[in-house]
Amino acid sequence: MELFTPEIGLVFWMFVVFVILFVILAKFGWPYILRSLDERAEFIDKGVEYAQEAKSHLDNAQAEAKALLVEAQKQQMEILHEAAQMKTQIIEEARQAASVEAKKVMDAAAVSIEQARKESELQFRREVSQFALQIAEKMMRKQLSDDKTQVEMVDKLLNEIENQN
Repeated sequence: MELFTPEIGLVFWMFVVFVILFVILAKFGWPYILRSLDERAEFIDKGVEYAQEAKSHLDNAQAEAKALLVEAQKQQMEILHEAAQMKTQIIEEARQAASVEAKKVMDAAAVSIEQARKESELQFRREVSQFALQIAEKMMRKQLSDDKTQVEMVDKLLNEIENQN
């Protein structure tokens, strides 16, 4: 049992060694350990501060991104609205241009039809007058086949001319 019950001399020397080690550690070890702990605590505090700062930057960046996204959507809607207005305007202008062009074509067609009608009417009159002259010529030849009828006809025409003047 001697191992479990130390003698007083052993306890004394253990106490002396402990005090010497404690003094050496207190003078040289503890300041270094405490300084290292303080540096570590300061490093951790800076890391936490940096993380909070980064989080605030991230929050700001997210808010800015949302604002930019809202602005981009607003601009997109404006662009789409302007495009729809331009489309409507272009369609309306095209309709008006087509209407004007159709009116021009219709007017040109009407003029062309009127000219063709006048030409055909003139042609018809020419043909009718030629037929009338041919018929009159044939009738006159038939009626004026003898000399007596020719003299009567000339006298009649001369009388008519005299009466007109």
